[in-house]
Amino acid sequence: MTTAFDAVDLIRTKRSGDRLAPEQIDWLIDAYTCGTVADEQMSAMAMAIFFQGLDDAELSRWTTAMIESGTRMHFTGLSRPTVDKHSTGGVGDKITLPLAPLVAACGAAVPQLSGRGLGHTGGTLDKMEAIPGWRADLSNDEMMHQLEAVGAVICAAGPGLAPADKKLYALRDVTGTVESIPLIASSIMSKKIAEGTSALVLDVKSGSGAFMKTEADARELARRLVGLGSAAGVHTSALLTSMEAPLGRAVGNGIEVAEAVEVLAGGGPHDVVELTLALAEKMVAAAGLDADPAEELRSGRAMDVWRQMVAAQGGDPDAPLPVAR
Repeated sequence: MTTAFDAVDLIRTKRSGDRLAPEQIDWLIDAYTCGTVADEQMSAMAMAIFFQGLDDAELSRWTTAMIESGTRMHFTGLSRPTVDKHSTGGVGDKITLPLAPLVAACGAAVPQLSGRGLGHTGGTLDKMEAIPGWRADLSNDEMMHQLEAVGAVICAAGPGLAPADKKLYALRDVTGTVESIPLIASSIMSKKIAEGTSALVLDVKSGSGAFMKTEADARELARRLVGLGSAAGVHTSALLTSMEAPLGRAVGNGIEVAEAVEVLAGGGPHDVVELTLALAEKMVAAAGLDADPAEELRSGRAMDVWRQMVAAQGGDPDAPLPVAR
């Protein structure tokens, strides 16, 4: 049984720039998850963290507490090695769509548990839902079966996976605290560590269209993300990429799906293809596989996996995508 603390005292502690003790962090995350600490109080704490930060020890404990708020997944029963990717988001960033089937075509299992929009960036699930019939919510059994049979799944995280993050994620979006490096790092890594993937490649963006406006901030975020993953036993690496201009030519859910399909068909804008291949090479290496992503893209095998992946989740890969009036 954890000791109870006063939420207002903890807010004052962080507001003053002092460190939160491990047991204070454990109590705060647990109490917020079960509703003892109100949204107003966690909003104040998020703003205090925005200005005062969390040191590495606080961040590690904060992330662990968020993981422990729910269940952990395990992919030990799969015949393929698992590897996942996460992007910090940007305008026109539809890379997950061609990337997941491409890496699966190389022999990996890609459990891409994705999110909805945050701030000004569209979420991967929002984009995929432009495909008629496609569904984001899968049971763990459905997900495991699809990973074994197809090799890739893009779906929503179940309610049991880091539920503290689900609540805090929505709160950050409406309180102007999205850009906080510790809150971004703990949000990403609590889900990815709880998800149970053995390797993770991060795409950390900087520039006018990213949450991190400067390369220095993006580098600091990457350092903290990789540190959290490595400490948890996940093979973690990061690429720093530019978000000074939108990725590709399409911005908007339906047309971004169309552009992703163009890439899988062997076309698409050069920058989208280049980044997809760069991340795929990192992921294939992290999974310990000997495969050439460029060759899998050229052969059409990645497109085959895309069609299987969409169909397995109820989508029609041949259906026309919605077009704006």
